[in-house]
Amino acid sequence: MGRYSPQTPSEPQVTEHPLRRLFRFMRPNSPARKEVATIAIYHCTIKIIKRSEGRSAVAAAAYRSGQKLTNEWDGHTHDYTRKGGIVHSEIILPAHAPPTFSDRSTLWNSVEAIEKSGKSQLARELEIALPAELDREAQLALVRTYVRNNFVSAGMCADFALHDKGDGNPHAHIMLTMRPLTPGGEWGAKCRKEYDLDERGQRIPDGKGGWKNHRADTTDWNDRDKAEQWRAAWAEYANRALEQANRPERIDHRSYKRQGVEQLPTVHMGVAATRMERRGIVTDKGNINRQIAADNKLLKEIKARMTRLYNWTKEEASKPQGRESVMAQLWQARQEMSKPATRTGKVKALQESAALFNFLQGNGITSMQELHEKIAAMNSAYYNQRGEIVSAERRIAALTERLEMWAQYEKYKHIRRQLDSLKPSKQEKFAAQHGPELALFDTAARQLKDLTATGEAVTPKQWRAEADTLTAKKDVLYQEMRAMREEIKAVEGLRKAAEQLAKTEAPRKERENDR
Repeated sequence: MGRYSPQTPSEPQVTEHPLRRLFRFMRPNSPARKEVATIAIYHCTIKIIKRSEGRSAVAAAAYRSGQKLTNEWDGHTHDYTRKGGIVHSEIILPAHAPPTFSDRSTLWNSVEAIEKSGKSQLARELEIALPAELDREAQLALVRTYVRNNFVSAGMCADFALHDKGDGNPHAHIMLTMRPLTPGGEWGAKCRKEYDLDERGQRIPDGKGGWKNHRADTTDWNDRDKAEQWRAAWAEYANRALEQANRPERIDHRSYKRQGVEQLPTVHMGVAATRMERRGIVTDKGNINRQIAADNKLLKEIKARMTRLYNWTKEEASKPQGRESVMAQLWQARQEMSKPATRTGKVKALQESAALFNFLQGNGITSMQELHEKIAAMNSAYYNQRGEIVSAERRIAALTERLEMWAQYEKYKHIRRQLDSLKPSKQEKFAAQHGPELALFDTAARQLKDLTATGEAVTPKQWRAEADTLTAKKDVLYQEMRAMREEIKAVEGLRKAAEQLAKTEAPRKERENDR
């Protein structure tokens, strides 16, 4: 199975997107069609159908199933009976759901009725690409098994439809209820009130005669890691089906990472740190995650700006060059654009011009082709540096977790020793008094034991030294990233000048054509 390659400019030497090339080869009369094997492509998106966005669960169900349904909440009728490409639709219910929910109109109108707010979240929807290598029967069996084992077994009502217009893009839509059902088949609460607790486990007064509290979900369906679990499960189920069909293709839910767009991993907050942050108390782990979020934003920003510059310079470099240098024209246009009236504006314009001049002169750039080659080199450097940053961050996160477990082990080791030194008749009372400390010790001891079982030694000093070294290396890489952002900013001045020049030249060319 082929690998998905990132879009230009992540691979500067590639001039055509691989999926675009695949679609070109799959055109009915293409002579190259027989030479291209069908590729199993991973696609699994998860979205929420929200009333605040003007959407309704009834309308979504009607569209996906190709039926005519009336939304009793607002009285609107949605008729999609003429929609083509719907090859199958089906509802699967948990055992305790009312049998009447097997009717699509009853199910989703019940959802609309129980949700009173104009901001209600009505349903969760998954859209998944079906392996084109499987026949229809195998595709249907795959979706049924996946839906039943991952969602219906957890208590959700599932309404899915298979779509295939014969264009090589078979896919399924899975709509899921978001409110749990009680054992008696009634809609339950999505969330409940939980009291905030202090470090002693006591409720905290809110100063108004009550207690500080927060809303907590009654299910884990909205947990952050659930989406990743469902995405990974789809890859697992699909690969199993492909294997059973004796197909060599496989899909990978981590393809996002292979495209070079993985984000830096945040550290696990833990219960105590999470509660402190919710109360407005700043924690070390919270600061780390805030810095990681800022770093991710920086990497994403550079990538987007680099992509735009790469595409622009590539297009400009391919144009025929006249007698006068394009770079000279753009430089002149850039200077004419930068004529602010205020002193501060003049200083800023001068600094921007100096930065651009230093960039062009320092890299020996005198033509658009040379500028494009420089941007391409910067793009490659960006991906290399980001790969090093991600690798360092992941290792730092692993080392930090090990050091935390070691500190936890050392902190409560004496309590465990006290327990072991007592007579059996006194151990039960001691264990009851020190239950939380003993539980933390056992957790740390177990994780360290699992680590040594893999052949690794417990070396806290070496872990700390390695983490410090990687942190210093990462800081240097981020300095280089910020410097690259400044170079990008300088070149963007030329791009703006080109756009302004094109606007001023357009009327002149129109007048010349009229003559």
